[in-house]
Amino acid sequence: MDDYNDAVFATPTADIEEVASMAELADDDLEPLPASLKNVVEQESLQWIFVGGKGGVGKTTTSCCLALQLAKTRAKVLVVSTDPAHNLSDAFAQKFGKDPTAVTGYDNLFCMEIDPEIEMDELAEVTGPGAEANGIQSLMQDLTKAIPGIDEAMSFAELMKQVQAMDYDVIVFDTAPTGHTLRLLSFPSMLGKAFDKIMALKNRFSGLFTQMQGMMGPDMPSEDMLLGKLEQTREVIERVNLTFKDPTKTTFVCVCIPEFLSLYETERLVQELTKLDFDTHNIVVNQVLFPDKDATQLTEWYEEEKPKLSETSQDLLSKLLARKRMQDKYVNQIWDLYEDFHVVLMPLLNHEVRGSDKLESFSEHLVDAEDEVEDVE
Repeated sequence: MDDYNDAVFATPTADIEEVASMAELADDDLEPLPASLKNVVEQESLQWIFVGGKGGVGKTTTSCCLALQLAKTRAKVLVVSTDPAHNLSDAFAQKFGKDPTAVTGYDNLFCMEIDPEIEMDELAEVTGPGAEANGIQSLMQDLTKAIPGIDEAMSFAELMKQVQAMDYDVIVFDTAPTGHTLRLLSFPSMLGKAFDKIMALKNRFSGLFTQMQGMMGPDMPSEDMLLGKLEQTREVIERVNLTFKDPTKTTFVCVCIPEFLSLYETERLVQELTKLDFDTHNIVVNQVLFPDKDATQLTEWYEEEKPKLSETSQDLLSKLLARKRMQDKYVNQIWDLYEDFHVVLMPLLNHEVRGSDKLESFSEHLVDAEDEVEDVE
């Protein structure tokens, strides 16, 4: 399927229809996978589940619904929002902060909202106790200011270190929009390479470091102390990187809506995750109009009923059908592009999915997508 993968990124205006046709020819022997996230819920080895996609496609709702399903089979589940524009509190209609807080009505489901771009003077675990006195904290701050992007990367490493230490069976990450999320997920590899270079050069600059320490006096941290702290951080990054690339422990659920820009962004996300060796084989398509019917059926009904309808009703229904035809077009392309994925169609409801009761009801569509699910009004 390399031909259609290359075609998608050949130009920003790539013809998705042509790409989907190429995918259909490449995968015509594949059997469709179940339209459900049961495979995620039932994979007990999973520790980290990332949920992401374009802005405004329902990532938070999907994260909360997935967490509610996981809470039925796991002892302790945590949902972490790494999006600076936090929405977990809005989704559950309950205030959450930087510390894990139990969701009202559940004793094994917790939420927390944090900013991965932690200020460097808050990275106590990276610098260690007494770091300010021996100069390590000051040196680390100077280092992060000198290398663009390293402060954000170090902060993310500290976030992952904190998460690893938490006692939860599975953690669901409600991530920021695609570009920011891909940047965060690439940090472990970037930092790993950076620390490899630093450790490789330590012998070459050992004498220079000793001279600098003599000139600057006791405020300058010792070489062994500084390298020890860097080595500790490097070990954390290596563990995070190994976990990221282990499909038995980590997976990424892509979320989109049936529109061109969202579909294009999803394909970009899937390709970038593949480059990062990140497992992804589930796509949730939100805001789908009547997922159990197609536009042809509805058009036939409309033509029969049209003479009985007022002009206003005809105008409203014609617009609805136009939207349905557009959605069907992109849903079909998603099925063609991702025949080796679990693709779940989530219906557009008549009400907001907000509060534990509505989220609980809506979450059933994730695991029983092809069955009738009674939604709470």
